[in-house]
Order: sequence, then C-alpha cells, then structure tokens
Amino acid sequence: MDNGGAGELLRILRDGRPRTRADLARISGLGRAAISSRLEVLLESGLVVPVSDAASTGGRPSARLAFNPGTRLTAAADVGATHATVALTDLSGRILLETTEGIEISRGPEAVLDWLVMTLQSHLKTMKRPATDIIAVGIGLPGPVEHSTGKPTSPPIMPGWDGFDVPAYIQQTFDVPVLVDNDVNIMALGERATRWPNEDNMIFVKVATGIGSGVISGGILQRGATGVAGDIGHIAVSNAAGVQCRCGQTACLEAIAGAPAVAARLRESGLEATTASDVVSLVRSGDLAAIQAVRQAGRDIGEMLNMCVSLMNPSLIVVGGSLSQSGEHLIAGIRETVYARSTPLATQHLIITQSETGAEAGVVGASILAIEHALAPHRVNDFAIRMHPSGQQNTDLENLDQIFVSSQPLQDVVDGQLHHAFP
Repeated sequence: MDNGGAGELLRILRDGRPRTRADLARISGLGRAAISSRLEVLLESGLVVPVSDAASTGGRPSARLAFNPGTRLTAAADVGATHATVALTDLSGRILLETTEGIEISRGPEAVLDWLVMTLQSHLKTMKRPATDIIAVGIGLPGPVEHSTGKPTSPPIMPGWDGFDVPAYIQQTFDVPVLVDNDVNIMALGERATRWPNEDNMIFVKVATGIGSGVISGGILQRGATGVAGDIGHIAVSNAAGVQCRCGQTACLEAIAGAPAVAARLRESGLEATTASDVVSLVRSGDLAAIQAVRQAGRDIGEMLNMCVSLMNPSLIVVGGSLSQSGEHLIAGIRETVYARSTPLATQHLIITQSETGAEAGVVGASILAIEHALAPHRVNDFAIRMHPSGQQNTDLENLDQIFVSSQPLQDVVDGQLHHAFP
C-alpha cells in the first residue's frame, strides 16, 4: 500500500456521510483490491466502522462504511491572560467534556501547564478513557508563538514563557503531537469552522485583557514570518497618543481600548470596574458612562481595522473576547469608524459581527488544529496501523447515525476546507 492511501479514503469519509466500497472506488478512482486493503487498516484501527446497509438495486445489499469520530480523542486548551479552558473532544471537534478556571498566565509555564495536564487527566478519569486514546493536543496561548516549534516568542504578557518548549513539557505526560498557536489564531479557526465555513477572507478580533486578531486570507491562516501576524493591539492609533502601553511603547490601541484601559477610565468617573466582566455588567445595566466608554473603544478599534480592511479586503470581521459580551455597543463603534473611513468598494459586502461561537471558539479551534495534524492523509497509514480499537465506546452501530448528525456541520468544514489549509 502506498503511503497516504488509507488517509485519502479517510479524508473522503470524514464528511460524516456513510459510503459503500463502490462509492469510495468511484470517488477515489481506485480498484476494488486497493479499496479493500486500505479499508482493512482503517477498520482495524476503529477510525472507520460499518453501518446499516444501503438500499440495493438488486442482489445482496452493499454494506456502508463511515468515519467513527468517537474512536479516539483530542485534547484542546485555550489559555488566556487570566483564565483557561481545557477540553476533550472527539475526532470531529465536538466537545465531550470541558473545564474553565481562572488562572494567571503570569504564574509561568510550569504552573499553567501542570494545571492543564492535571485537568486533562481528571477528564480522562471521569470519561473512563485511557490516556492512550488521545491522539494529539492543541493549545492556544495569549502571545506570539513560533508555530513550527510551539515555543512562545517574546510574549509581552507572559513572563517566563519566552522560548519555553511547551510541546516537550506536555509530552512528558502525553506522548503525542502537541500543536501550539496564538490564542486568537485558534479562535479564528474555531469561529470559521462552526459558523462561517465558506468565508475565505476574514479577521477574528479578540477584545479582552489584550487585543489581537486571527487573519484568514485565501482560506489559509496567516501566521507571518515569526508568528506575530495579527498582533493588532500594538498598532498606534490617534487617541492613544502619549499613553503608555504595558509593552513599553506609547500610543498602542490596547492601551486605550483593552478591557483594563476601559475599566480604568470608568474608575476615574467614580464607577467600580476592574475587570472586563465589571465593564460588561455596567453596560448591561444601562450605565451611560460604561456604554459610552465601550462605544469609544469600538471606534478606536475601528480606526485600526480600517487599515486592515484596506490592506486585505476581508468579507467578514468577527469580534470576540470578554469585552465583546457588552453586545452591540462595541460592534456599533467599530462599524461607525470602519464604514465611515473605508472605501465603498471595500465595505459594500463587508460583514462586521459579534462572535457566535463565543467562549467555545478557542477550544474548538485548538481541537481542529490537533485533528488536522494527526489525521492528515500522509500520517494516517502509520497512525492507523499502530492503533487498536479501544473497546466498544461510540461504535454501537445503532448510535452512529446520531453521532454523525451532531457533528455534520463541523465535519463538512474539516473535510472540505481546513484540511488543505493546515498541512
């Protein structure tokens, strides 16, 4: 069998639709013997299972085969400046169990990653699954990351993390591939996969303790030469002139539009506000000063996004992060500036909207990052050969149709879009 042959069949089946051997032969162009030999590996691994027979035009009915996303797991983590979410997902990216806790990234890599590992171990115990069921780990961090090595690169709010070998540390416990990226990049992947699968040119903006963006252009996530593509929080904007930023520079967008800056402005007016949650609560209560402060933050973000619109001409800008929970006030400020300053040609079809995936975007994106690496066609043969089915979990043939229905929207994206974007 040639390398990647089984992987190509799996790629076809990952859209969640059961197919017969004849279907696979027609789609792939392979002969019956080649189809059988490749399927044997996938069936033995548990990645593919038989399902109920298809209707037949005569003679013996043809057995259908389908991708079994429950046969193994991925571990996914979305680590922010002040909190982190850890989840176990199936191979479609569907979240099975997750935990979110407050944890400061400034505590350092060992403390944060130890918590991450212990949480995953607890989840495995709760689900009664062995650690060997995890095929890959995806992690998002709130700073620039050298994606090829998984090492943070001079992250401004992550003391002790610069150059730390995150994959090697995690692999002391889980001996599987560990993929690490900027947290906003994985949020962009998750948002696109679950809500905007047909958008090839989009910007995901996270407005929280910091401000950053994930940029997808031509269907491909743009990381840049050293992993800092999308670091929009430290672009200078006019209203921030002379304002000191925690990065050491002045006039950064983050210094006036990040959640701490907005909260500080509200404290100056006599309101009790320290966190993004405090700001959001004030806005939702109808406090006029809070509404005005959030709308102005939107205008300042819009000034920066106006440049991005002219540079890459996106069709979609999605705004997420904790401060986005203040609702339309932040979005209205962004739209006000972008639509006023950008050219009509650039904005005539531009959608600017709040994240629909919300807090789940990061872990879903981290899971997709891990899945696409582990199930890449050229890796599946070796991976499938050394895998063995783990009992009967999620292989009950009567339940498979329900599994596929629930994971169908994401599977369409994984197979048809993201597979080619993230080799």
